[in-house]
This record gives sequence, structure tokens and C-alpha cells, in this order.
Amino acid sequence: MLFSTDLLIFSPNDVDLNQSPFRRTIQADTYVLGAFNPGLTRLPNGNLLMMIRVAEALKQPIIGAQIHAIRWDAVRGYVLDSYPLVSVDAADPRKFQVLGHPYKVMALTSLSWLLPVELIPDGTRVVTVHYDKIIAPERSYQEYGVEDARITKIDDTYYMTTCSVSSERHSTTLYTSTDGLTYGLRGIILDHQNKDMVFFEGKIDGRFLALTRPLGDLYFATRPDSDYHSGPSINLASSPDGLHWKPSDDPLIRARKGSASTMKIGGGTQPILTDQGWLLLYHGVELRGLVGIYRTFWALLDAADPRNILHWEDRTPILEANLGLTEPLKDQIYLSDVVFTTGIIDAGDLYIVASGECDLACRITHIPKPILTLD
Repeated sequence: MLFSTDLLIFSPNDVDLNQSPFRRTIQADTYVLGAFNPGLTRLPNGNLLMMIRVAEALKQPIIGAQIHAIRWDAVRGYVLDSYPLVSVDAADPRKFQVLGHPYKVMALTSLSWLLPVELIPDGTRVVTVHYDKIIAPERSYQEYGVEDARITKIDDTYYMTTCSVSSERHSTTLYTSTDGLTYGLRGIILDHQNKDMVFFEGKIDGRFLALTRPLGDLYFATRPDSDYHSGPSINLASSPDGLHWKPSDDPLIRARKGSASTMKIGGGTQPILTDQGWLLLYHGVELRGLVGIYRTFWALLDAADPRNILHWEDRTPILEANLGLTEPLKDQIYLSDVVFTTGIIDAGDLYIVASGECDLACRITHIPKPILTLD
């Protein structure tokens, strides 16, 4: 699908690592593995704000017979932990599995922090990179990083959900802001391995609503004649205050047989209210290769009761990875066939959509409204 505006707006080459929080305590050489998966919102001045995940990695994680992981420590700051090479599986450049445990245990050769980048109102040019507003680990439950921001403005407050990664848990954490740029940590709001939590951009009957996506290593079989595959689903939850959440009793969007997203699905953009209902863009994954093929699909939910799906397009994607966009960065690509959409802005006759491209860079796409509208 061709769009009038479809570009990479920010890449690893645009990050100044002299401003990295690592510089405080780590002397090892690092590089930007990816600057991607940006949360997106509009600031009070009319400009856009992307909250970009910067995955900063060790240039040489393996030294001699040891492999090293980056970790944040409350006392020592950023540190390197050493593991014997013979005790790990290091097939993935982003992480390695520590063998000999009764469960699957991973460590990271990179650690993610969040970088606020301000754009002009149509999202096509960078105005300022706010290194003074970096969001980095500050609690033990973030020792392996802060990832994949989603931003939703409700009334006069910006709510930003993130994934916080640690040996304690893999949780969803909340930050809030009154200006869209300076955020304070409010703490954990969803516990272990509940990823892709996204607030709706508005309340229903005075309550917050959010998409969630619980993960696990075990799923039970659907009945043989079911329309759905077993596996992760996008669910609804509600809250009186944005901090305490009650999951809906029923799943919302599941991996449907015959679709192009049978391996994994998860929330993408913050659901926004349109004339036809709540519009959401989400990712679906087709089983192929190391991580699968990530594409962006869409759905419309009833304005008064989002449990009712009015339209669900899971066969023809809105966005797919665009090799032409990443051609100038081809020497830095370590994943292909991945687009991970993470933010949307209503801009009159079109939507401005922000995505992570190939876990490498940030993509801005202008999508005409009729494409995401029922006939």
C-alpha cells in the first residue's frame, strides 16, 4: 500500500551516545542496536512527541570465554555481569539464554532507555532531541531496561505505559505527565509478563479502559472446531484511577484461523474515538523465521461498549515492513519483516501513525482516513 508520506524519521545514527545514561558508570564501548517503537502524542505547543526506545548494546559482549550482560544496579549504576560462554545459548544478538535453570532464563547484551524526540506538527521533521528528559531505570524492577512506550492523553494528563524488565518480573509500569514531555514514574500497574498495555484515549462512565496482552509459555488447546488458535490475545481491562485494573472476563481479539496473524497478536496504537467507534491498530505475527513476520492490522470497537467489535481486519494488513525505507541502514539490520505500530494522531483528513521498523528505526506514515473507515 502506497502512502503520500511514509518515511524513517529517526534511526540509530541520530542518537548521541555521549548523552547516554550508561556513560555515568560503564566504560565499555557501546552502540545503538535500535531506536524504535515510539510512543506518540501531541504536545500543548502543537508539535508531536515521540518517546523512542533506544536499545544500547555492547560492541563486544564476548571477551575470551565470557559473555557479558548490561544491568542497572541501584547502588553501582550500570554494570556488566559475566557468564561463561559454555553456560549460555547466544544465538540471538540481542540476548542470550542462561542454561541450567528449570525455567527459560535470559540476559541482555543491550539495555533499553527512552528518548523524547519532538517533531513538527505533521511529524515529518525533528525539532529537538530532549536528552535532558531521558527516561532510564530507577527501580530494581527495571534493572534490564525500560521498553516500548505507549502514550495516551486523557483530560489534562498524559499517561505513558512501558514494559519494565528485571529478574524480579517483566511488568507494565506507568508514567504520568502534565506537559507531555516530563514524566514521573507511578509504579507497576500490571504484573508479570503483561505486555502491550495501552490506555484508551478517553473514559467510559468515568472509568479508564486499556488493552492488555498477557503472555505465558503454556497455552491450552481450543476446541477442534474453534475459529481461533491457542495463544496470546488482546484483552480489555478497566480501572477507576488508572492504577488498579480489573480484566474483562472475556477476551477481545484473538488469533483467528485463516488470518495473517496466527502466531501472536498485541496492542499497538492507543485506541482513539472516531465517528464510527474506537479505532485501534494492532500487530499480528505470522510464524516464519526467528521472530516471525510482524504486520499492522486494525479494528473498530463500539463507542459505548468496546467489548463489541464492529469491524476486525486481520487478513489484509495496513502496514508491512518496507525494505526501501531501511535500504540506507541495511548494514545495521539484524531483523527483517517487522513493523511494530505504537502511536496514532488524528490530523484532520488523515492519521499520523508511528511505528518501529525492523526493530531498528522510527517510521512515520500518513494514512488517509477512508482507509480506516467503514464504507
